[in-house]
Amino acid sequence: MNRKNKEKLIEMFFLFNGILVILILVGIFLLLLKNALPAFKEVSLQHFLTKPIWNPDAYEQPTYGLLPMLVSSLMVTVGSLVVAVPLGIGTAAYLSDVASPRVREIAKPLVEILAGIPSVVVGFLGIVLLGPVISRLTGTYNGLNALNGSILLAVMALPTIISLSEDALGSVPRAYEEASLALGANKWETVIKVKVPAAASGILAACMLGMGRAIGETMTVLMATGNAAEFPRSFLGPVKTMTSTIAIELGEVAYYTTHFHMLFAVGLILFLITFVVNLCADIIFHKHTRVQA
Repeated sequence: MNRKNKEKLIEMFFLFNGILVILILVGIFLLLLKNALPAFKEVSLQHFLTKPIWNPDAYEQPTYGLLPMLVSSLMVTVGSLVVAVPLGIGTAAYLSDVASPRVREIAKPLVEILAGIPSVVVGFLGIVLLGPVISRLTGTYNGLNALNGSILLAVMALPTIISLSEDALGSVPRAYEEASLALGANKWETVIKVKVPAAASGILAACMLGMGRAIGETMTVLMATGNAAEFPRSFLGPVKTMTSTIAIELGEVAYYTTHFHMLFAVGLILFLITFVVNLCADIIFHKHTRVQA
């Protein structure tokens, strides 16, 4: 086989893999849609999206309201970003412009190892380590609440934010930094006022991908947030997210009942949210790459 045929074969292989990924994504969406639509024959879409109660076990009138789960998911996600974004960007700036080569060689693998820690292990840490600390500091019963989940999700989102933000900062043209230093700015001012604004779109994409990681997490929030089936009122109260609801209830629900189909409807909403977040992040990241090129 000559070189031209080999290149053609490799090109077809990559094309096949790209098409396969798209087909799998479409298949997941259609599966969720197929199993979710029958639910709306029994429950109106407006009721599903606006009702502040999720109580499928009520004997006389089960209630399927997405709102408490949606608000809970947004609470722990926003809370995690409040913690992870400043830490992630600050760490990325340090690794990119301040740390010595030796420190960078040690720190970067540690960040990658952090990304590989199983979520169930992070959940255990939230129960046995972080939960008691939150309980003592805030006076709550057990520390299993939205604040606990937010901190744990921040830890899980940090590797994504750090790695991609560092890449974005590293792609800023060297001439920007040299011009800033030549005008009398110090290293700190150059990083904050020149490099970070220049890499803003890449950093934003990194934060959005971290957000997508936090929204879709299951085991950590299932173990560390209390899973109370009520409308959340504060970060110190227990919450039940969309992911934990699906994980807890889908294994016990009777097939093809309204409850079964409503869980698929929750999964469909979660799929659409994560898809939009990741799509926006991908568009922003590629726009940043083209600008830097």
